[in-house]
Order: sequence, then structure tokens, then C-alpha cells
Amino acid sequence: MKELLLYALAALGGLVILGYSVHMLIGGLVSQATEYTAIIVVCAAGAAVLGWMAWDVIQRRRGRR
Repeated sequence: MKELLLYALAALGGLVILGYSVHMLIGGLVSQATEYTAIIVVCAAGAAVLGWMAWDVIQRRRGRR
């Protein structure tokens, strides 16, 4: 159970860095609303990938693959 907290913390940190990198890439080049939309879309995609990886790890640990 301790590793779950560590994984969650790493995932949250990764999403924050992902959102900040989008801000640094397009911040000031587009309107603020477009920047927020891009950050939301990229972070949602990153969260989906992290969720898929977590699901895969759970399946492998249960021995279903």
C-alpha cells in the first residue's frame, strides 16, 4: 500500500511537469484560453496514459497476462 502513495505522488508530479512544459512551449504565443485548453488536453492525455500503465501493472501482478 505504501507503493501506491509513491506512485500517486510520482504521477501527480509528472502531470504538473507536463502541464508546465506546455505552458513554457506555447505561453505568450497564443491566447490564455487556448493555452489553458491545450494544458487540459495534454494533461488529460497524460493521465489516460498513466491510468493505462497502472491498469497494465495491476493485471500483470494478478497473473492474468
